[in-house]
Amino acid sequence: MDTTGRRRGRTALIVAVAAVLGVVGGTAVGYGIQAQREPTPLPALNQADLRYPAPLPKGHKAKPLSAAEDRRVRTEGDLRKLLLPRPAGTKSAGSEFGDGWMSAPGYASYFEEPGGALAYQLENGIRRIAAVSWRTGKYRTTEIRLVQFRSTTVHGAREHAADQQGYMPGDEYARSEGEPLAGSGNGRFYVFPVEKKAGYLDLYEARAYAHRGDIMLEIFMYDTKKISPKDIKSVAERQLRRL
Repeated sequence: MDTTGRRRGRTALIVAVAAVLGVVGGTAVGYGIQAQREPTPLPALNQADLRYPAPLPKGHKAKPLSAAEDRRVRTEGDLRKLLLPRPAGTKSAGSEFGDGWMSAPGYASYFEEPGGALAYQLENGIRRIAAVSWRTGKYRTTEIRLVQFRSTTVHGAREHAADQQGYMPGDEYARSEGEPLAGSGNGRFYVFPVEKKAGYLDLYEARAYAHRGDIMLEIFMYDTKKISPKDIKSVAERQLRRL
């Protein structure tokens, strides 16, 4: 299996926290190479059961979509506005994207082989990444990233989400098929088994991956106490509703 896209482990934030807490651990998550997949057959063109909307009455014109209804208007604007707002009373937990943006090279630096990861994402048409993070209580950390892709012959958002999800069942730490996210036909969330090491605080982790249109969503949650499935599920589904 090609490992150029495997994540290096905990984010820079958790590495910093681990240095204080003495937490040791790593997560190997990444994406496979699209060329290694079998091509997906296209549906037949002669679909007899297609239905078309009835024509408008004479003299009536189609009403244009409002900005709230037209998803393209929203996703072409400031992507940061689609992120869940940081909860009141919390502070950013990641100085590397304090302004809400991550660069493509910065995003790729979270993987074991940043050069290969960046090349793969550029090939898939990565466009921009909006991010937000916060810390709740002493150690609970939440990170959300919206990774947007350009319109190309490759559906970058779908491929990236599928690749991340594909690694979860066999991942050293996740070992999970995940659970579906409501409001999404493709999203899933994962609650990792606790990571224990003698002399160190326990480390808990949860994740969520999904895509909607040209945006891939990923959420990371860390704590030294158990993370309830409803916690990661709630954050992920609320974020999905904003896309």
